[in-house]
Amino acid sequence: MSPDPETGERRLSRSEVLEALRANPARTAILSDVDGTLAPIVVRPEQAAVSVRASELLTALSERYALVACISGRRALEARRLVGVEDIAYAGNHGFELLLAGEQAPTYDPAIEGRERQAAEFLAGQDGQLTAAGLRREDKGPIQALHWRGAADERAAAERAHEIAAEAGRAGLEPRWGRKVLELRPVGGGGKDAAVAALLAGIDVSTAAYAGDDRTDLDACRRLRELCDEGRLTRAVCIGVVSNEAPPELAEESSLAVEGPEGWIDLLAELAA
Repeated sequence: MSPDPETGERRLSRSEVLEALRANPARTAILSDVDGTLAPIVVRPEQAAVSVRASELLTALSERYALVACISGRRALEARRLVGVEDIAYAGNHGFELLLAGEQAPTYDPAIEGRERQAAEFLAGQDGQLTAAGLRREDKGPIQALHWRGAADERAAAERAHEIAAEAGRAGLEPRWGRKVLELRPVGGGGKDAAVAALLAGIDVSTAAYAGDDRTDLDACRRLRELCDEGRLTRAVCIGVVSNEAPPELAEESSLAVEGPEGWIDLLAELAA
């Protein structure tokens, strides 16, 4: 197929993606975001669920592929609980945590040592004001997330989130945007791009696929392509899990776009068949 005229990336057909990922499972990595990719987006994060079908497919694939891993904005242990598969790797908190298969506790990115509570301290004492603005705070340790999905006035809540993001930036924090969520984090370290690199480090793989549904997932995809440019991979396959909330650049930069979590899970089923 011809390159995309906007990005220069080569789009792949479904059969081409399957062929690339089936060619040599022993040297192929399958990486996936969780919320919006394996689990449908819900109003409250604690209500999310990964289907038994998806968990069983990840288990089956982990027995054949060099690496199967999940990269999540959730804390690593929470991502493992949600996905329900013990014997795969997890990168949590957008790369600040790494939890390898079989480990009981994650390791943390040393780049934020001493600043683990910076974001929480910035928001200290503001819970009442956040609630009044329609924002729900999620404490993820070094990352503090503000959600407004389902707020009485989502537009007003989003406007307040933008004001907080500007204040956080002036306070030395890094704001990151997702689907109706603002995350405040320490500057430096982390990132789904760093998570991808950490998970692939020391593993003999030539092909890696990544599936995700949001802007932060594009960081992971771009890192895979950089690894190809550096000669550490021969092929990167990026799967965009699209929806009416997905950023337009997700489909533009993906090798293949699928519709919602079920589209990605169906593709996993074809790989596992």
